[in-house]
Amino acid sequence: MSAAAPIRIGYCLSLTGPLAGNSQSARLAHDIWLEDVNKRGGLLGRPVELICYDDRAEASRVPVLYKRLLDEDKVDLVIGGYGTNTVLPAMPVIIERERFFVGLMGLGVNNSLAYPNYFAMIPTGPDPNAALTEGFFEIAAKQTPRPATVALLSADAEFSKNPILGAKANAEKYGFTVVHEAVYPLSTKDFMPILDAVAASNCDLLFLCSYLEDSIDLVRTIHGHPFRPKMVGAGMIGPQNTSVKIELGPLLNGFVNYEYWVPVSKMLFPGVEAFLGAYRARAAEAGVDLLGHYMAPLAYAQMQVVAQAIEGTGWLDDAALSSFARDASFETVMGEVKFGKNGEWAHPRVVQVQFQGIENHQADQIKDGSKQIVVSPDALASGRLVFPYAAAR
Repeated sequence: MSAAAPIRIGYCLSLTGPLAGNSQSARLAHDIWLEDVNKRGGLLGRPVELICYDDRAEASRVPVLYKRLLDEDKVDLVIGGYGTNTVLPAMPVIIERERFFVGLMGLGVNNSLAYPNYFAMIPTGPDPNAALTEGFFEIAAKQTPRPATVALLSADAEFSKNPILGAKANAEKYGFTVVHEAVYPLSTKDFMPILDAVAASNCDLLFLCSYLEDSIDLVRTIHGHPFRPKMVGAGMIGPQNTSVKIELGPLLNGFVNYEYWVPVSKMLFPGVEAFLGAYRARAAEAGVDLLGHYMAPLAYAQMQVVAQAIEGTGWLDDAALSSFARDASFETVMGEVKFGKNGEWAHPRVVQVQFQGIENHQADQIKDGSKQIVVSPDALASGRLVFPYAAAR
């Protein structure tokens, strides 16, 4: 094989189906990385190619596609696609073949597998179930008068199981009593009866673990319902996306929810603004999230980790790459990343933001961090929580 033969990296993403929006955003970030790295001469003096298949958000397709990448396409390396629903079903193949594997936003994928060559590009740290929403409970415990009770409301889906386990652990840790717990089908359209039951519990905190369309419906229902919990949000998937923020606009005011990256001064890590400038210049034409705050930095950082591991070892051996990644610190657009237990980040960097002062449905007002206030952790905070929820609406 010629020394100039390309390094081929294979993976799959859910480019169609219910996860397509986030996956397509990740794909654009990967494409920008590919152009950047090849402009600099590639890796190890060789150009880089990405081979990406659409798993259609069907878990059963994922192992078949990874076997195709390894056995037919003969890729040099594989990486993980987006989310637990894609990363987890790939793991049996990856483990069997003993491959180096950097997954994107899989929550707690390696908790029980403990595969030593897996690395998670998600800032939830060594206890991912709890870290996703710990800030919500931590800041609630600091309020006066101190809240005492919590209701847990979640979608009946695989993605919500780990966050709910984490919420229960956090409720116990910070001294909150769970007074109501309910699970709803993803097909639910009328949330008013569900909110009526929550209101009957008279909970102080309303913990939500919802996904995209039901997040939108829940925000609308909660805003229109007479019940006012003192804090609401925490684990909603959807409000991180620009399109959801634009659609809901002022209805989001007062909600507190997790984010992985927000454009506040303490999170303007080296390279992130330049990368997002390149992303935004192409986002509209590509039909993806216009601002890219949620998916894009982590997807670009995923490839930076792979590149730095290749350059750090000087070759493409999976065992060598894995050994390097276990010990190294990586400089990325998500800041410094060091891996620890089960390949999770050694130190969590999840933030909780509160939406404050949103006035309309335009993207410009959420381009910076002035309407998305980081309220936890203290080290990354950009402002103060408005408490209770009714005062921030």
